[in-house]
Amino acid sequence: MSPRWTPNPDVRRGRSVVYNLHAHLVFTTKYRRGALTDPILTRCEQIMRDVCVDFGADLREFNGEDDHVHLLVHYPPTVALSKLVNSLKGVSARYLRQEHAAHLRRYLWDNHLWSPSYFAGSCGGAPLAVVKEYIENQKRPT
Repeated sequence: MSPRWTPNPDVRRGRSVVYNLHAHLVFTTKYRRGALTDPILTRCEQIMRDVCVDFGADLREFNGEDDHVHLLVHYPPTVALSKLVNSLKGVSARYLRQEHAAHLRRYLWDNHLWSPSYFAGSCGGAPLAVVKEYIENQKRPT
């Protein structure tokens, strides 16, 4: 008898596609100002999870420090990564500026939370466990 085959939960199926796409994203605050507190990071994660759901993506891991955040996103091939990034940054900036205006105004100006640039890395080369462990070990401010 052959060994029982177990499906990989990361491999997803669409109508005409089978995929396993993960991206490691890093967003920095404008001017690398240390504006992100633990409550802001917690709220940022909630917002970004909701944005991912709207795109049919899954935020697998989130962490950060006072001046940047790391995300591990599992996304479908129908999503342009740049559009997902623009939405993640835009929606989170809008909500965080509304909800934490007094705090963020001390660190940032011109209503900009995120730097216009970002890092996006494909996770195909490194095992996902290594990337996930790296993100888990990013230090949140105390």
